[in-house]
Amino acid sequence: MCVIAGGALVLTGCTKNTEDSAPEVAKVKVDKVDAVAALLPDKQKSSGKIVVGVNIPYAPNEFKDSSGKIVGFDVDLMNAVAATLGIKADYVESAFEKIIPAIQAGTYDAGMSSITDSKEREQQVDFTTYFKAGSQWAQPVGKAIDPNNACGKKVAVQTSTVQDTEEIPARSKKCEAEGKPAIDKKSFDEQSAATTAVVLGQVDGMSADTPVTAYAIKQSNGKIEAAGTQFDSAPYGWAVAKGSPLAKALQAAVQHLIDSGKYTEIAKNWGVQEGAITKSVINGAES
Repeated sequence: MCVIAGGALVLTGCTKNTEDSAPEVAKVKVDKVDAVAALLPDKQKSSGKIVVGVNIPYAPNEFKDSSGKIVGFDVDLMNAVAATLGIKADYVESAFEKIIPAIQAGTYDAGMSSITDSKEREQQVDFTTYFKAGSQWAQPVGKAIDPNNACGKKVAVQTSTVQDTEEIPARSKKCEAEGKPAIDKKSFDEQSAATTAVVLGQVDGMSADTPVTAYAIKQSNGKIEAAGTQFDSAPYGWAVAKGSPLAKALQAAVQHLIDSGKYTEIAKNWGVQEGAITKSVINGAES
């Protein structure tokens, strides 16, 4: 049995949070850098690990392969950062909307789930930026939807993403202001379920981060395609507690990987180099 968030859509094929056809991606060897490791807070130094809350799946950034192992671009990059710091990353699965509260409560040291660094979220946590992505819509092949004129259309999103909380509500409000029907937003707990709804034609389209939409299109075997162009590019950040020195340690590790070329190598391995950054910052929200 498969339960879909909100219960509004009943899918004839249930999604799962693994990828049977997950690509074989080479691993990049990274060594500890003592000067960077010295920046770690005592908690991580003594435990030898960083506890990372992560929402699965959001391929190609974080998802499970057929063996159940958590993999992806974010995972490889965080593992490289941890290696630079001389520690290990301990991943704990979480609902997306529970990650930031768990960081505030001290349950997780960091949150890693393709989280857009926004000024609103910066009121709750600090971010170390590591990537930049926009939003991209997708549609069933041959069934055109215009992101700028989707009034009255069914649009799938993952719960608590910027597409769910900001983009679609703003577009829908504009529709209503123009006397048109609101967008019928369908929110799903997992991105894979949102993608499945598009593949099955049970929604008119979906909106997700650009690398996620690109990967979904590639994995759909020609059943879905891009709709419109990329927009609203913004930084991804790893979330940590407000004022935590862990943000600086993560930033230094990311910057070391950027400067050494290891970062670009990891991004290219996953085909997401278009979103690569050249400088990591703390709290780099643009809106």
